[in-house]
Amino acid sequence: MTSLSLKDVSKSYGTVEVLRNINLEIEQGELIVFVGPSGCGKSTLLRMIAGLERITGGTLEIDDMVVNDVPPAQRGIAMVFQSYALYPHMTVYDNMAFALKLAGKSKDEIDTAVRAAADRLQLTQYLDRLPKALSGGQRQRVAIGRSIVRDPKVFLFDEPLSNLDAALRVATRIEIAQLKESMPDSTMIYVTHDQVEAMTLASRIVVLHGGDVEQFGAPLDLYERPANTFVAQFIGSPAMNLVEATVKVAGGQTSVVMSDGGHADVPIASTDADVGKTVKLGVRPEDLVLTESDDYLVTAEVEIVEALGETTVLYFKAQNGNPGLIAKLPGIHEIKRGTKVRLTAAEEKLHLFDADGKSFLYR
Repeated sequence: MTSLSLKDVSKSYGTVEVLRNINLEIEQGELIVFVGPSGCGKSTLLRMIAGLERITGGTLEIDDMVVNDVPPAQRGIAMVFQSYALYPHMTVYDNMAFALKLAGKSKDEIDTAVRAAADRLQLTQYLDRLPKALSGGQRQRVAIGRSIVRDPKVFLFDEPLSNLDAALRVATRIEIAQLKESMPDSTMIYVTHDQVEAMTLASRIVVLHGGDVEQFGAPLDLYERPANTFVAQFIGSPAMNLVEATVKVAGGQTSVVMSDGGHADVPIASTDADVGKTVKLGVRPEDLVLTESDDYLVTAEVEIVEALGETTVLYFKAQNGNPGLIAKLPGIHEIKRGTKVRLTAAEEKLHLFDADGKSFLYR
């Protein structure tokens, strides 16, 4: 059973601390995705797992064995790089077979493994071609196949789709999902900056920010119950709206009021100490709806309309110190720029964050 355990793992370059006290338990068969903005440390963390970067502090265990000082080749890990890293003078077959030849496998073992991987990745007809004769998506599949033939304990993917165009990225993402389905016991760790990849591929997502883990959980848990305002705005597109509000009534159902007279009852517990305090009320663009009722959440003036057919995205002017809101409405809506509207949302779709940005659910 291949599992990974990171205990208080940290990484520093001299006095610069890149990662701090990372604690993760990854089980066999999971596809874990590291996401976060550029410079958050996600690729560095992946390279530490691979053994390409030394761990400054803490321990990394694979199958209950500490591997901090174990060379990369002996960790049972295969890595798929962003740049493919194929040998240009070798055929697809030879690229996939190379590691097995170095390992001293017999010709029959190599041939069986390569052809099985090629069949799984629909590369059989390309085995005699050089990489230059392949498309970007095909080259990436060869890089994945080169990893599969080694039968590693853990697969590591470092932004494998970032060099592909939009359509090919979608197709290759589906192929990776299908590959994972065909290898249910394989443990995979995948780095990306694309939250769509994260949400559609991951068993669980690690959100990194500034060298820290902000939240670790299932994709929909992060979407529906973000731990703080960073996760709330990083997961989901467009990002979650945050509006300043004041706690009016505390208890099992918290009542808040906005500066423009809007109000909401939020089914999240607060305390008497919260009454009168300024908080952030969060609501996702897709959860906002238009209303003409006096029972509204906020009022806003339309600044930009994106009519996309299946949805209409409204961008509103910033007001009262809040950034401009965004509403993502299903279908077609004839709304002109400059129109003032009232918006509301179902109580169960609302989120509440304290002055430090922490969700009331996790206090």
